[in-house]
Amino acid sequence: MRSLRGRPSALQVEAVQGWVDSLSTVELALIAVGVLVALIVFGFAISWLRRTPGERFKRALADRDHVSVLMHPNPDPDAMSSAMAVADLADVVDTEATLQYPGEIRHQENRAFQTVLELDFERVERAGDIASDDVVLVDHNAPRGFDGSSAIEPFAVIDHHPGNGTGDEFTDVRTDYGACATILAEYFETLEAETNPDNGESDADIEVSEQLATGLLYGIQSDTNHLTKGCSAAEFDACAYLYPGVDQGVLDRIANPQVSADVLETKARAIYDREVRRSFAVCDVGEVPVVDAIPQAADELTSLEGVTAVVVFGDHEGTLHLSGRSRDDRVHMGEALRAVVDDIPMADAGGHARMGGGQVSIEHMAGIGPSEGISRDEFVDRLFGALDGEV
Repeated sequence: MRSLRGRPSALQVEAVQGWVDSLSTVELALIAVGVLVALIVFGFAISWLRRTPGERFKRALADRDHVSVLMHPNPDPDAMSSAMAVADLADVVDTEATLQYPGEIRHQENRAFQTVLELDFERVERAGDIASDDVVLVDHNAPRGFDGSSAIEPFAVIDHHPGNGTGDEFTDVRTDYGACATILAEYFETLEAETNPDNGESDADIEVSEQLATGLLYGIQSDTNHLTKGCSAAEFDACAYLYPGVDQGVLDRIANPQVSADVLETKARAIYDREVRRSFAVCDVGEVPVVDAIPQAADELTSLEGVTAVVVFGDHEGTLHLSGRSRDDRVHMGEALRAVVDDIPMADAGGHARMGGGQVSIEHMAGIGPSEGISRDEFVDRLFGALDGEV
């Protein structure tokens, strides 16, 4: 019994020795090589697993000569600052980066962000406009908003939104984070990039410029309503890391842009014409000249006392645009909006628990083809029902 549980018996040792003696020199050499290869592969795997996402992404960028950094349609400061960060990291490894987006940059906050930080973006209308075969998606995980978008296969995806999109080589989707910019800031921090070198001099291999630090900080603040909505501890850590390198004057110019009369009128209409049932508010603001006024009006209504969830919708050029906000743990705004438009052809909606949006073709909503039409009053009832969990 001892020989079975303790050291091998004499017979076992003799058997092993006999097997070894029977092997030729070539066979022993092949076994030794096989063991060595296995150890090398195992060591490489352990080393790879120990690398931070920032290190892995940097290496992935280094393998490319040129990448297209693609933002979601109508990019906001979170998407734009994330794209900036990818471009700066690409520059560290001598990879060229082209920053691109579909849609338009219309919201005054978004325009101010691009203008003040002097950002050079290229607009995409079709898949053929994509500057490189190697595409990095930031702040979304599935290409959309341009002809042929479904044919694009990104090699890397960095995002904080729910979804099933992945990159062929690199994927980092963190739905518990409040902003994509937080993830990029974390990359730089784990790469030991310095945000405020003394006297402009630093021994660090990577530095975060004032432009990037300011952009990422504002991207985080913008997507979390100044760290009050949907954020995690990671957002606070990222802001603390970025803050020493921020240009306060530039930050103030981005944060306080002028507001157009059209936006103010849409906000006023939302406040005046709102319908409130229980703790929910819904408003149809009618036709709007500026689509981005709709989410701004929704933000405005969330400040109403006693209101915990809000949906504002209006039409622009044949499309009904929805924007929802929720401070109510009973209301998952993204799922509520998705349920409302689920049976309407050519409609799309979704988002986070606290924030959602969507688009509906007005013609399809009216009932073209075999589908039944839905009036705007019925649509309002649907929205209230969804917020109340009845749809």
